[in-house]
Formats: sequence, structure tokens, C-alpha cells
Amino acid sequence: MKPHHAMLLSALMLAGTVAACSKGDKARDSDAASSSTASNSTAPTTGGKTIEVKLITDGTSSRFEPNKIEAHRGDVVKFVLQVGVHNVHFLPDSNPGKTNLPPASDMLQLPGQTYELPITLAPGKYYFQCDPHAALGMTGHLEVED
Repeated sequence: MKPHHAMLLSALMLAGTVAACSKGDKARDSDAASSSTASNSTAPTTGGKTIEVKLITDGTSSRFEPNKIEAHRGDVVKFVLQVGVHNVHFLPDSNPGKTNLPPASDMLQLPGQTYELPITLAPGKYYFQCDPHAALGMTGHLEVED
């Protein structure tokens, strides 16, 4: 191999490694943002509780477990990925007349990743879904009580 070809090949390989590392850092940063740790988890307000909901795909179904949740203002609903790739989305057209709906969560991809939703919504019933699996029945209902 000619020396200038070897240098060009080395430069291309280095550029590819730097790009891959850069993307890996962004992915880790994104994972860290959507994953909770003791230092950045959302704590319930005084008197509130944490309600855990599992996001699961197991070969027989894709589901939220439980898929019917009762919560009070000040509680935190903690969605925890068990298996699969899922998100949580409170669609405006499926929640007519509801305001201040949370935006769709990022896709949770690694087991143990979480999405925490502090309950600040007005009392009422809310529909949510996993966008990639809604047609397969991965939907849920949140009832916010006073």
C-alpha cells in the first residue's frame, strides 16, 4: 500500500471512530436523561406516592402493567421498561378538552429505564398509549382524583 493511501485510510478510520464515540456519548446522555437515578428522580410531593407501571413485551402481548391507574395530584407515576422498546404518549385527540398534557416520552430501550410523570393534571380520566404498539392494544387509562 502506498504511504499516502495508508495515511488516508488511517484518517478515515479515526474520523469514523470519533463520530461513533460522539454518537455514543449523545445516546448515553439521552439514556441518562430518560433514565432515573436517585439524584434526578422525581419525588412525590408531601403526602404523594410513587405508582410503578411496567412496560412489557413478552411474546404474547405488549402492555402496560397495570393499564388502569388511579392517582392523586402530587403523586408520581413511574413507568419502568421491563422488555421491549416503548414510550408513553397522552394524545391530545384521545383526550378531548384536556389541557397541559405531557409531551410524548422518549423511547425507552434498555431494561430499567424509566419515565416519571408527576401528577399535576386536573382531575379527570386520561388515555395514554405506547405509539409503536397502540394497534396491538398497548394502551392505558389514568384517572386523576382530587
